[in-house]
Amino acid sequence: MPGLDCGQDEEEFPNRSAAAIAVTLDRLKEAIRRKRPGLLRRGVVHQHDSATPHSANLTQKWLQRYGWEILPHPAHSPDLASSDFHLFGPLKRHLGGMAFETEDNLISELRNWFDNLDVDFFRVGTNSLLSRWQKCIDLHGDYFEK
Repeated sequence: MPGLDCGQDEEEFPNRSAAAIAVTLDRLKEAIRRKRPGLLRRGVVHQHDSATPHSANLTQKWLQRYGWEILPHPAHSPDLASSDFHLFGPLKRHLGGMAFETEDNLISELRNWFDNLDVDFFRVGTNSLLSRWQKCIDLHGDYFEK
């Protein structure tokens, strides 16, 4: 399932401080409330690495206050993140060679691509990622080839 756009402008908080993370999480929570209201009642699993803003007291208190479960992600391990592992490669191949005159044209193409993805695309990617995670656990975090 594609992530939710919570309206975070990277230029607004370039240093990604704990306060910026809290603001971003507030926006994400509001976006979830609007776009997927049942998700807040069922519980949110939030994945992030152990970067200082993510492990800061302010961020941890925010996550505890709203009861969000944390799915830790090892730093510098993009192949263990669902988006890097399965989503970005096919998307990059799809967009390869395309040029967009406006941001709206790009957004339209992205929406079209996501709308036309088969449900199995995410199921296959998630199952493959679970296998990758298990292999990483079995090897105690040691590096391995695909």
